[in-house]
Amino acid sequence: MIDNSVPYIEVVMRRDPGLPLPVCPLPEGFSYEMYQPGYEKEWARIEASVEEFECEMDALLHYQKEFLPCPEELPRRCIFIKAPDGELVGTATAWWAYHGQRRHPLVHWVAVKPAYQGKGLGKAITAEVVRLMTAIDGDSVFLLGTQTTSHKAIGIYEWAGFYITDEKNILGCANDRYDEAIALLESLRR
Repeated sequence: MIDNSVPYIEVVMRRDPGLPLPVCPLPEGFSYEMYQPGYEKEWARIEASVEEFECEMDALLHYQKEFLPCPEELPRRCIFIKAPDGELVGTATAWWAYHGQRRHPLVHWVAVKPAYQGKGLGKAITAEVVRLMTAIDGDSVFLLGTQTTSHKAIGIYEWAGFYITDEKNILGCANDRYDEAIALLESLRR
């Protein structure tokens, strides 16, 4: 969930090759399910619930613009968590981004509905999306864009082997407030 009490600073995180894959099983009764046509509406519900978008329609429009142009990739790259009652409650996508001419694997749009947070689902789906990306893209540099308002998620990403990079102009982010972001995040951990 977005913490709007914290100043918003974009950050870019990086996971270097050669690290062991993170492992965190889902709690009993939960399972993974890959994208199926129609799940874009579920994705929009999940992302809007964590305040990444103003409303579900904005989220759906974003999904359609970013992901639907590659329909053959979605069933192998967009993962969901299914609760014991069948509700889709979390999502993450093993996507990609270009940095100059290079295409980098990208952990994208990780979210768990607020009612299901605190159960280890964020950690589990982050581990699963890293495993999925490694299977698809090999053991390479993985990137992730986030912001200081998602400081709790940043802790999960660090657990999975990511670190905040000071590399400039990456993922469409100037990334020119690195020192400020690091200081803010350190103050939040105290």
